[in-house]
Amino acid sequence: MSRFRPTVVEVDLDAVRHNVRTLTPPGSQVMAVVKGDAYGHGAVPVARAALGAGATWLGVALVEEGMELRDAGFDVPILVLSEFPRGSDKDALASGLTPTVYSEAGVASVAEAATAVGRHTAVHLKVDTGMHRVGLWPPEAAPELARRIVDAGLILGGMWTHFASAESDDHMTREQLDRLLRASAAVRAAGIEPGLLHAANSAATIRFPESHLDLVRPGVAIYGLAAGPGLDAGLRPALSWRSAVTMVKRLPAGERISYGQTYALERDTTVATIPVGYEDGFSRLLSNRAEVLIRGVRRRVAGTVTMDQIVVDCGDDDAALGDDVVLIGAQGEQRITAEELAGHMGTIGYEIVCAISSRVPREHRG
Repeated sequence: MSRFRPTVVEVDLDAVRHNVRTLTPPGSQVMAVVKGDAYGHGAVPVARAALGAGATWLGVALVEEGMELRDAGFDVPILVLSEFPRGSDKDALASGLTPTVYSEAGVASVAEAATAVGRHTAVHLKVDTGMHRVGLWPPEAAPELARRIVDAGLILGGMWTHFASAESDDHMTREQLDRLLRASAAVRAAGIEPGLLHAANSAATIRFPESHLDLVRPGVAIYGLAAGPGLDAGLRPALSWRSAVTMVKRLPAGERISYGQTYALERDTTVATIPVGYEDGFSRLLSNRAEVLIRGVRRRVAGTVTMDQIVVDCGDDDAALGDDVVLIGAQGEQRITAEELAGHMGTIGYEIVCAISSRVPREHRG
């Protein structure tokens, strides 16, 4: 599709490769989590880069995401991180996706679909060890559900859990890990091999070597985003968000800018218009707060972020049509991060990159 507007997301696939290698523990496999279109970075090119850097599995949230990867030609194991929605089992198994199960109904549904499509299917049993979102609770019930899996003609290919606060709560993380290990030991004592054990998300991959087990599942760290305070050492941000100046004006002191007239000029000021807005994922919550980079200098967003455009305050400095604008990324010696924007909004960097809408083209480099 032709692109006329200068607003674009650039994704550095060399950074993705670097991050995957940095996060790969000795003796453990890596599952690259590429759900949510690889956190807004583009699932197909990111998956290709991650696998090229040594990842052996892919993780997705939706059956549709896994099928998209299969359609793109990926033949590696792809784990769907929640139970298949009812009615999707046959399509998912026909695409060779690996199911997560944690309920009797989920096991029965996968078993029925496996028979229908003629596949000898391995499943991964998710154990709820304290996150309390999805998973088998209590963990002590694992041997019983593992027995149902085997009796249904399925293979137990793995057992796993998800940490609630690996970036900040050492005690809870170790307790969750212990619950998983005790559950897997009980399954083994019942005469069933638990398969691959995995627990480590991005934060745990970095902070808890004991959680690496057979497989780690980094998500946000693959993209060079911090999984928690200080948890980005050695990682390279893969995403930059850029645009360009489309209008420049010199306004007198006292003029007010944008909807609601919330930004008043205290002196004669040069302002620049940039074609990006909340429809693109640049939130209204960034109004009068966020900064962008123009000519290597930070410029404050002046007034309310509108659907398609923002205005920034350039003071007495020059700006010109076509000047490069950085919303996320580096320019000169300055850098604006997704975490910085998140701080203005009271959220996390994950949400910032995931919220960049599909109308912003992605360009992949490296």
